[in-house]
Formats: sequence, structure tokens, C-alpha cells
Amino acid sequence: MTRHHPRARRINQILSAAGLTSRRKADTWILDGRVTVNGRVVRQLGSRAVWGEDRIQVDGKDLPAPPQKIYLMLNKPFGYIASLEDPEGRPVVTELIKDIKARIYPVGRLDFDSLGLLLMTNDGEWAYRLTHPRYQVPRTYKITVRGSVSHEALRALQKGVMLEDGPSGPARVSLITAQPQKSLLRMTIAQGRSRQVRRMLETVGYEVIHLIRIGYGSLELGTLKVGHYRHLEPAEVEALKRFVGLKP
Repeated sequence: MTRHHPRARRINQILSAAGLTSRRKADTWILDGRVTVNGRVVRQLGSRAVWGEDRIQVDGKDLPAPPQKIYLMLNKPFGYIASLEDPEGRPVVTELIKDIKARIYPVGRLDFDSLGLLLMTNDGEWAYRLTHPRYQVPRTYKITVRGSVSHEALRALQKGVMLEDGPSGPARVSLITAQPQKSLLRMTIAQGRSRQVRRMLETVGYEVIHLIRIGYGSLELGTLKVGHYRHLEPAEVEALKRFVGLKP
């Protein structure tokens, strides 16, 4: 095994990136002796290899060569699930990707009733870091809420509120327009927990009418049409890699 090779990665990361299993399940496979590297059984968690150079096998079957990395930005429409499948039979975002044969998957979540910027990729480590709370990757939303938002509510959101699953963390919030019937906000958070923005606003007394994600890290949705997608430019991918500590 090429433990000190600059491109060496943890074997559980490689198996996850190959789409075989989750990292946690891969660790179980390693402990069970199901994984070999260059003909030797690997039982130590944290072991590394170079995918595409070392011969990695699971149950005697070779791991496929690493696919070409794909990085997409999708403007997710309302009513689509950010997943590869849905047990309730609702449409999923991969149905919108028509000309890519490789298996790609959403980076994190964007709710069924939310729209906007959703990244999709087959780069497991990139996706993992972009969604892990440790890396504090900012997500920016434009939100319409019912009623006129008070300055007290804005200050509470900026400091962070307590949710049922723990503190929300602080948010950057600005009021774009305020009317008696509805208000428009711009809000940036550095976590991506389930329905977090909606729950934060509900905590301070406001119902979300419309929510669209317009930014992720250094990326902006821009003029990309709803339901359309584009490949990220190399400089865009590299900027996000630097942000989460990956070498471009």
C-alpha cells in the first residue's frame, strides 16, 4: 500500500466514492477481512491506497477504475427530491440530468419545497467536505416570509436560535423588503441541517412562503434557469477545494 503517496486516500473513502457502500459500512468490511490491497488483506482502519494504481478488491472482485470527476450546478425546481430515489415515488433531481451516464448524486440536501442551487457530483470526498459542519461552507438563501419581519427577529437570527436538535449557529441576515403582508430576506448560514432555515424562521415567529438557495460557498446561482444545469468551471471547482482543504 502506498500510505505516503500524495494521492493516497483512506480505503473507506475510496469504497464510498466508488459507490459500493458508505464509509461506516466500508470500515465494517475492512474489519471483516473482505478488502485486499495488492493481494494483502487489510484489517486496519485508516489504511490508505491510491485508487487507480493499487489493486483494490472487495470479496475478490476488483474495484473499477476511478471515473472522470463530474461537477454540476443544478437550479432545482419545486417538487423534486434531492436524492437518488424516493420511496414515495416523487420525482428526484437525477431525472433532470439527461446527458451524463456516470452515477452522480446531490451534494447535501435541498428540501422538496425549496428551489435553487444544488451541486451534484461523483467526487465523494469533495461532497463530504462541502457538507460536513467542520468546514463551515456558507449557504445563502433568498426567503419570502409572511408578515413584516421585526428588528428583534433579525437580531435573534444573527445571534443564532435554539432548535430542537441544538443551536442553529449565527446567521448573516439582511432585510431586502418589508411589507405588512410579506417580507423578503437574504440569509447565509454555515450548516445544512434538515429544513434549518425554515425552522430558524419559525422559531422567531415567521412562516416561509418561498425559499431559494442562491449561493453555496463561492458559487452563485446567477441566471441559470429553473430545471437547468451546467458544468462547473475548473476554477470554480478549485476554489471550493481550497475552501475545504483539498488540493486542486
